[in-house]
Amino acid sequence: MELLKDGCIVGNMGHSVHEIDVQSLKDLKWEAIRKHVHQIFWPNGHKIFLLAEGRLLNHTCSCIPSLVVSVTHATQVLGIIELYTAPKGMYKNEVYLLPKKMDEYVASLHLATFGARLTELSDSQAEYLGIPKHGPFKPHYYKY
Repeated sequence: MELLKDGCIVGNMGHSVHEIDVQSLKDLKWEAIRKHVHQIFWPNGHKIFLLAEGRLLNHTCSCIPSLVVSVTHATQVLGIIELYTAPKGMYKNEVYLLPKKMDEYVASLHLATFGARLTELSDSQAEYLGIPKHGPFKPHYYKY
């Protein structure tokens, strides 16, 4: 690292947290410049700026709320379970939209985060809206 240009910015855009040898920098002087930015000084005055303490930038410095990550991962897991448990030959090697029912199920799991709860439609509400009482509540082609 001491061979890097003085004052260079070092960030990890790799695939894991092992691309930058942060451990070798631990005995040097660290100064927090701002959130996720440290300036690291060598005894001879050489310095670098290290982003996110060497961790993956897209995970560490992302402004994506953890709720969005949770919804995304829950949806992916349910999609994988569907593919794994589906009868052989049901899915071809193509791109499929997830059923709205699955999207709505994942959303319902996260409602408590907002202090919300899902109520059931009455028969008259479902009839008026022209949708099944238990969902899906949007047509398949509808994009959220």
